[in-house]
Amino acid sequence: MTANGLPRLIIGFHVDEEGHWVADLSCGHAQHVRHDPPWQNRPWVTTPAGRQEKLGQTLLCAKCLL
Repeated sequence: MTANGLPRLIIGFHVDEEGHWVADLSCGHAQHVRHDPPWQNRPWVTTPAGRQEKLGQTLLCAKCLL
């Protein structure tokens, strides 16, 4: 556990109502994974191959701390 959340596996992706990519996490929560330089540099999210490559990797889930 870290101050920013618990590590959870990425199990899928979807687009929200504003057109932003969201990672679906193994805990049932979701987290935005925007590519919005210079604040968030995630060019991998813009391609199907990039998103596929991230499946099974972890993101920190802040909601699991609540």
